[in-house]
Amino acid sequence: MITRRTALGAGAALALPGVATGQGAQRLLRFVPQSNLASLDPVWSTAVLVRNHGLMVWDTLYGLDSQFRAQPQMAEGHEVSSDGLTWVIRLREGLRFHDGAPVMPQDCVASIRRWSKRDVLGQRLDALADEIAPRGDREIVIRLKKPWPGLAWAMGKPSANICAIMPARLAATDPFAQVGEAIGSGPFRFRQDLFRPGDVAIYERFDGYRPRDEAPDFLAGGKQVHFDRVEWRILPDPSTAYGALQRNEVDWWEAPLADLLPRLQRDRDIVVDLINEAGNLGVLRFNFLHPPFDKLEVRRAILPALDQRAFMDAAIGTDRSLSRVPAGVFTPGTPLATTEGLEPLTGPRDLAAAQRALGESGYRGERVVMMSATDLPVLQNLSEVAADLLRRIGFNVDMPAMDWGTQIQRRTNRGPVEQGGWSVFCTTWEGLDVSVPGSHQPLRGHGAQAWSGWPTMPRLEALREEWFDAPDQAAEKAIAARIQRVAMEEVPFIPLGLVLPRQAYRRHLSGVVKGGPALFWGVRRA
Repeated sequence: MITRRTALGAGAALALPGVATGQGAQRLLRFVPQSNLASLDPVWSTAVLVRNHGLMVWDTLYGLDSQFRAQPQMAEGHEVSSDGLTWVIRLREGLRFHDGAPVMPQDCVASIRRWSKRDVLGQRLDALADEIAPRGDREIVIRLKKPWPGLAWAMGKPSANICAIMPARLAATDPFAQVGEAIGSGPFRFRQDLFRPGDVAIYERFDGYRPRDEAPDFLAGGKQVHFDRVEWRILPDPSTAYGALQRNEVDWWEAPLADLLPRLQRDRDIVVDLINEAGNLGVLRFNFLHPPFDKLEVRRAILPALDQRAFMDAAIGTDRSLSRVPAGVFTPGTPLATTEGLEPLTGPRDLAAAQRALGESGYRGERVVMMSATDLPVLQNLSEVAADLLRRIGFNVDMPAMDWGTQIQRRTNRGPVEQGGWSVFCTTWEGLDVSVPGSHQPLRGHGAQAWSGWPTMPRLEALREEWFDAPDQAAEKAIAARIQRVAMEEVPFIPLGLVLPRQAYRRHLSGVVKGGPALFWGVRRA
């Protein structure tokens, strides 16, 4: 039986050398992220942790408010021509990068172009744009082939591959290579000289940052920073992180184990809270370039035996408030979520049917390499359940252990498993990302440009384009239902359930921003 990894008792926690406590910590926020910061480039990487880092360092032209509406951020505002084909975006005055250089339209143009090669919505801009050009000292002009009212939303969403505005010299980096420096114009300056991967990442308040005048509202409004310094302490051992939070050696723990939540909730000095209310959709993702999952019949063979509740119970515990099933391809509880076509996942589970389907699929015993991130408990637990299920169905599974940073690097390898490639992995996608077709990376079917796995699925691509042109929400819902039915037929991935993880922080913190990722503006020490 697959069981969740449990943490040691608080007595086994280790003291943290060099962590400030008491009066000296009044201007310091000490944060334990979910894993090691393995990349500094939020355009190159889709990892949530890299996105969180990116939102500290890089500002964006637009930001979403708490109602998920796009509001100007670095932009002062914009004008759209009567035919909807020309956008003129005007920058706020006085914007500066961390190296002291002013933010210029050419920096924005280079950054938008780089982002448009990687992001799922950026790629739509890449296809629609006739021109993206600077004009004068403060304007960016975007000319489109067809109207796109959602352009500002696309550039402001806080999801994978954020539209980070970089100096033009950095934005000139190949979109499929990582930038070497973390220089932005956001509210925090990254101390790359003090960065120790696997140990600590340090951010300092950027004195040159000019918050907007409006009240803060999620990613919109004035990003007021109340700490001079934020330290990310990498503590992969849950018992160490638990003890550090309990002893006030750290202020905030992003990903406490579900096993520890009851203890944390009993501590009057600690708040256990649902910060990301949209949750994270678990997915089982396949490599479509090589056997065995290049065959549709092999992917479909898994469906009769996959039990979403078993995945969720293993991932985050049997407390039903921490997860949600059934889950389709769109985030449960959001407007486009539907039960259409979910019968392969919601009917009675039948291991024998899956075994028969695999036997008839043409599978020849090829080695299946399942990547597993041992330093992220939720992903590790999902992977253990998946590996056990695949073995019981009849797959020849190899599950090499690796940390999350190694997995991020390895999943870019398009070669066969004999050349360091991979076959399948489990991960989670933030609920906001996968609530609509436009930003839903796992649903893309555009081959070499798609997210890791690189499926080619013309029917899903055509339906996505229909959704962009939908005249109203009723039409959007109808298209979403068709998308889900096609996804269950072609199996670009298998949804595993919605995880609703809690975060834990010391009660002396207030103003923690809810709605999505861990954010570091607005929060202050009482």
